[in-house]
Amino acid sequence: MTGRIVKALSGFYYVDTGEGEPIPCRGRGKLRHQRVTPLVGDRVEVTAAEDGKGMVDAVLPRKNQFSRPAVANIDQMVIVCSGATPVTDPFLIDRMAAMAEWKGCEALIVFNKCDLERADALAELYQEAGFPTLQVSAETGEGMGGLAAAVAGKVSAFTGNSGVGKSSILNALQPGFGLEVGEVSEKLGRGRHTTRHVELFPVAGGLVADTPGFSSFDVEQIEPIPKGELAGAFREFVPYLELCRFQGCAHVKERGCAVREAVEEGKISPSRHRSYVRLYEQAKEIPEWELAKNR
Repeated sequence: MTGRIVKALSGFYYVDTGEGEPIPCRGRGKLRHQRVTPLVGDRVEVTAAEDGKGMVDAVLPRKNQFSRPAVANIDQMVIVCSGATPVTDPFLIDRMAAMAEWKGCEALIVFNKCDLERADALAELYQEAGFPTLQVSAETGEGMGGLAAAVAGKVSAFTGNSGVGKSSILNALQPGFGLEVGEVSEKLGRGRHTTRHVELFPVAGGLVADTPGFSSFDVEQIEPIPKGELAGAFREFVPYLELCRFQGCAHVKERGCAVREAVEEGKISPSRHRSYVRLYEQAKEIPEWELAKNR
């Protein structure tokens, strides 16, 4: 049978085959020899045993994978922001949007608390950069129908800075979500001990990865993007990358840089370019062994 790993815990992979409860499985020894570690989100081939347990025989090809947190096949990163208190720093949005782009998943930018303060200017900035955006209110329900449609049939990961209302949004999308996750967290001692537990929960006709690594803009949980690949993670930069005067242009302060010219001509947002430069300077400080570890 084939199915999706929806939870990994205590050496077992819980595989949802679409037929009843997820099957707790161990990994075949050959996976270790192949140096393949099954991840939550993986599509896998399994063999079920009479005792209700099973074995993961093979991991099917992945569309993407994240090492921090350990999860695979994410369709979209839902970046939750706020124009009201707390106002989200665009750099935080850009950092996660670049990560999504680098990993080959869509970034959906959701501005919560639109009943308190609409984020029209920021929403327009990201729409012009090519991102789908929504303005919603978990309090009044405004825009929640559009968000439910956006997560239906997909595997999503929600991220955002503290206080923007991620939990409120998820509870509005799927009543009881907070209770279900809270019960899991209590059993695992999340908040008191570090845990790598990752689980996919059904929400609004889709699946949502609940994991500490995606729950906030925690810099320690975000994989570094190599500086040479960073420009390609800013989607509106891509048409200009081959037009620079010199090969190997960093697109920071070089003469004849087509990206910088596009910024000056209003084709690329200055704030997006500032975020790129900030991330580039950070990437320069990352040692090679750290990059190799995440490849």
